[in-house]
Amino acid sequence: MSVYPGRIWSGSLFSRRIMIKQKFKSLISTGLSAYLKVMVGINLIFLPKLSGSDQRTSLIHNNLKRNFNIHIPPSFDKSTQSPLVIALHGRGGNGESMILVTLKGFNKLADKDGFIVVYPDGIELNWNDGRMDEEANDRAHRENIDDVGFISALIDLMIVDYNIDPKRVYVTGISNGAIMSYRLACELSQKITAIAPVDGNLPYLLINECSPSRPVSVLAINNINDPLVPFYGGEIQGKIKRVKLGKVLSASESVGFWVKRNNCSMVSVVTEEPDRDPHDGTRVKCTRYVNESDGTEVILYAVEGGGHTWPGGFQYLPAWIIGKTSRDIDANEVIWAFFKRHSK
Repeated sequence: MSVYPGRIWSGSLFSRRIMIKQKFKSLISTGLSAYLKVMVGINLIFLPKLSGSDQRTSLIHNNLKRNFNIHIPPSFDKSTQSPLVIALHGRGGNGESMILVTLKGFNKLADKDGFIVVYPDGIELNWNDGRMDEEANDRAHRENIDDVGFISALIDLMIVDYNIDPKRVYVTGISNGAIMSYRLACELSQKITAIAPVDGNLPYLLINECSPSRPVSVLAINNINDPLVPFYGGEIQGKIKRVKLGKVLSASESVGFWVKRNNCSMVSVVTEEPDRDPHDGTRVKCTRYVNESDGTEVILYAVEGGGHTWPGGFQYLPAWIIGKTSRDIDANEVIWAFFKRHSK
């Protein structure tokens, strides 16, 4: 039986719709990582081929093989130092899934502006981001995997092998990867210039231990209607199984922490982004704090109506599970424009 636009759902069709949702939910709850791998494989095939080159390689850290993808722009010249962007996937993903979520946006910008992008894999699809996953029991947190040490070793390798400029090393990430970027700013500030977490807040357990040795500029993008990482703080929830995944501060508290830590002015500049897509159900407000003496910035993009998504990116799960993707900003472009303003 066909369904046409504008036709009212009958009881049987409504029941069928509910049943399809339940079956889909059951499918991905029993094998979310497998589902995402299939989605990544299919969609990466259809994304346009770029002029830069891609590599898959690894290093050994603490007797563990750590894998990562590298995108190198066509203009790469080892005799010239290049900036580095490290992009961290969310829980249940890997480096390739981050390439998909961003729709190769960083790779396109890298080809245009000449920086290198690295997409590392967490251990068994997770990062040890400083939370305590009370019910998920993932290996990264259970075994206290040294992901800070891994990213530090990765930066060192990239400096030696690709002549990365140590003054222009940047980290971004989504969800679990966003929270991990906050941890790296706390514990690896001597090697990281700026971070841009998307859909992640500072975990409660990290606050008292966060003592960066230098200022780190922060651009946070948080979706107000995120059903997983609460914009207003509290317990993180799983995508399908509503397990407790640790408590985080609110988006404003997370940003406020860095405003104080970076000695930024408490007087902010607030602007509203243009409504580029009136049909996406979102609006974006930008709040910016600056330390006028050294140029350090702390910025919050708050996306009203947005879900657990990457603005301008791939809607990797249905909106009824993770919420809407804003089309009013492109997170890749916003983040890179922010990064390239900052150098140690």
